[in-house]
Amino acid sequence: MKLPALTAFRYFDVAARTGSFVRAAEQLHVTHGAVSRQVRLLEASLGVELFERRNRAIFLNAAGRALLATTQSVFEQLEGTVYRLQQQARENVLVLSCEPTLAMKWLIPRLPAFQAAHPDIQLHLMAAGGPVDFARSGIDLALRRDDFQWEDGLHVRKVCDEWVGPVVSPSRSLPAQGFAGQRLLHSTTRPGAWATWLRLSGQPDNSESRADYEHFYLCIQAAVAGLGVAMASRMMVGDELASGQLQAPHGFLRDGSAYVLLCPQPLEESQTCRRFADWVIEQTHSKPA
Repeated sequence: MKLPALTAFRYFDVAARTGSFVRAAEQLHVTHGAVSRQVRLLEASLGVELFERRNRAIFLNAAGRALLATTQSVFEQLEGTVYRLQQQARENVLVLSCEPTLAMKWLIPRLPAFQAAHPDIQLHLMAAGGPVDFARSGIDLALRRDDFQWEDGLHVRKVCDEWVGPVVSPSRSLPAQGFAGQRLLHSTTRPGAWATWLRLSGQPDNSESRADYEHFYLCIQAAVAGLGVAMASRMMVGDELASGQLQAPHGFLRDGSAYVLLCPQPLEESQTCRRFADWVIEQTHSKPA
């Protein structure tokens, strides 16, 4: 037995529930005539009338009531299944906002390992720092250093503490104390980085010059090129230290800040967010990639 087109059943279902071809047309965003034609085609295909038509009004007859009981159940199940499928598809997409230097110098080199461990998750990466508008941006998670005030109601999970220290190319040598004869590289995105480390370490600031760069990662690259001494995050130069492109003769100190994951909902409510959070925290305790 060949069933009539699904469209005809859908138009009938809406017309039956609203009791009006006009209201059904409004809900379906079609014309009144289109609804009437589909219902007529369904009645012709079934060989039975489904409505009594009196004075431009429609009323379900016994056959119509019997069919409505089935179509309501079928379309409710169909809508429920489609919703679950869409939710599952969205669950597999993770939109992450990450500070640019952290993304470039630490996260991206490790993403192949994440994709290998979680091949079902599609990660969409956005580079940004500071406050996050989750409602307007469509972002699921934000990886940030906690150097700003975020809005109330966000859920926060600490990733790791921040450790900072001066780094320099092996082609340059640093004195045992201070930075005499050196050029210090400063970043506008972390203007207090050098002052904080000098205070914590007790080292004198006896440098002879400075250079300013807009972004933290530019300072790191300038240090690799031998242009001076950069104040760097241990996380962000781990690979350069391991490869010998940079050295950290004074080591690293905790500066009191930390990296955190921000989320508009509890991480436990999203399996995708939770899996990524667990992976990031595990990576911060691993050796450099």
